[in-house]
Amino acid sequence: MTFNPTDVRSTTQRTMRPVIRGSSYAVSTRKPQATQVAERILRAGGNAFDAAVAAQAVLSVVDPAMTGIGGDACVLIYDAGAKKVISINAEGTAPRLATIDWYNRNAGGRIPVNDGLLAASMPCVIDACYLLLDGWGTMSFADLFAPAIELAENGFAASEYLVEYFVEHSGKLRKYRTSEEIFLAQGQTLKAGEILRNPDLAQTLRKLVQSEQANSKYGRKRALRAARDRFYQGDIARTMASSCQENGGLYRFEDFEQYTAKIEEPVSISYRGYDVFKNASATQGPTELMLLNLLEKYDLRAMGHNSADYIHVCVEAAKLAYADREKYLGDMDFISIPFDKLLSKSYASERHKLIDPDKASLEFRPGSVIQANYSGKAAHEGDTSYLAVVDEHRNGVSFTPSLHSPFGTGVVLGDLGFMLNCRGDYYSLNPEHPNSLQPGKRPRSTLTPTIVMKDGAPYMILGSPGGDEQPTRIAQTFLNVIDFGMNIQEAIEAPRWSTTSFPASEFPHTMYPGHMALEDRVPQDVQAELEARGHKVERKGPWMMNATCAIVIDPETGTLSAGADPRGDNYALAW
Repeated sequence: MTFNPTDVRSTTQRTMRPVIRGSSYAVSTRKPQATQVAERILRAGGNAFDAAVAAQAVLSVVDPAMTGIGGDACVLIYDAGAKKVISINAEGTAPRLATIDWYNRNAGGRIPVNDGLLAASMPCVIDACYLLLDGWGTMSFADLFAPAIELAENGFAASEYLVEYFVEHSGKLRKYRTSEEIFLAQGQTLKAGEILRNPDLAQTLRKLVQSEQANSKYGRKRALRAARDRFYQGDIARTMASSCQENGGLYRFEDFEQYTAKIEEPVSISYRGYDVFKNASATQGPTELMLLNLLEKYDLRAMGHNSADYIHVCVEAAKLAYADREKYLGDMDFISIPFDKLLSKSYASERHKLIDPDKASLEFRPGSVIQANYSGKAAHEGDTSYLAVVDEHRNGVSFTPSLHSPFGTGVVLGDLGFMLNCRGDYYSLNPEHPNSLQPGKRPRSTLTPTIVMKDGAPYMILGSPGGDEQPTRIAQTFLNVIDFGMNIQEAIEAPRWSTTSFPASEFPHTMYPGHMALEDRVPQDVQAELEARGHKVERKGPWMMNATCAIVIDPETGTLSAGADPRGDNYALAW
């Protein structure tokens, strides 16, 4: 009998992209250049932490709308030697001058959204990279920043996705001369395939390398610290401070000088025998854990993937989880978060009773009512990057860096070649709110990388951009694998749902009661049934509501399976 490959394909779920498999290491990131560089570092003998730093440096160059060295980050790592998941909280602290009273007196009681330095937050990515290298890496900033410096100096070819952001947000960039000079040469937006250079960013990265090399005679740890300190306590910090002051921002040199990212304990729950880990503080990450606890009560597989029953209970559970996000989550240096209750199975059982299988809720229902004003207009979407790395020792990194919105504040600082993120527009100006603005406080960000463990070993590394949608995007990918038996690429590509029936992170924190969205690959009869239950359904394009990168480690064979979303420039490699 003649073998016909179509006989195999006809019985196998076909995906837009293949699963990328290997036995030694795997990488999946938001840009092919970052994935290539991480793979290059792993091939050269670096570990996952080295590869993550190199990849993030490249993302700062080739993904300038989404991330940069002026961005913030949440990072989860798996340390194979210690057999432990660890959290890095690299969210930015508010400037000393930023108070609710200041914004009430000087900004009309509003925080500017997505534009300008009054919405700025601290640049945290460099400190996150420093902590990774100092605690777990083996290589130098000089080695790991070299590819990013090369790309910034010599340029890279812009993709169609990046060009779309330049076109859509050119007005924002044109407001600031320093931004226009780099990103809108001769006042024109870039075209796909044209070369984008950023020699100022190359020079900034080169300064960090120079400080490292000047201190190398004192040993690796001191050299790494010297590079980090030049950014936060040296001439780079002084340029950031002067540029902020000149452009109406509130950050001063002392704010940069005193900043530090933090190593923390993550939080976790068990879902059907899988341990799901999230960053605990200054992030919405635990929202996903509360959502999964609620969904564990259902036989989701029996409902059918993306059936009306399945999507309904997922959306209703998400509303409850996000309501508790709003009530309880924030910066643990300023508030106490009752994780022992919020993440308990008994609390999930209590909250589960609120889900009506036949009716969509239009209410805001946290564990106890909070008085707040959610009027006005705010977006639930955000713009972020992501990278996942697993090395041959099964160290893993789940790294979510961000500028929050396209091009962050929009203001390139002086001659440094980068702009700050605008996460400051996430604060509440209600002093009773857990995410209220206070000097030195971190905003509760939407960044939420994930690590999943099985029987004490790493099983899945995954994450996605998407603002408030990140917990539901990641949860859907996870459920597609665990409950519906999909391979990781199928799980990523499957049609998506979302909801904005909860207060947005972005000021003024608008809630859209009953609103949800579906990719239009979800059948019309499912939409009709959801609408009959009271959901206000918005239909979106077929490939618009996800951007996940992920790696799965087979617990029996050790095989690594990497997936990358076709909704963007995401790319995976493995060996």
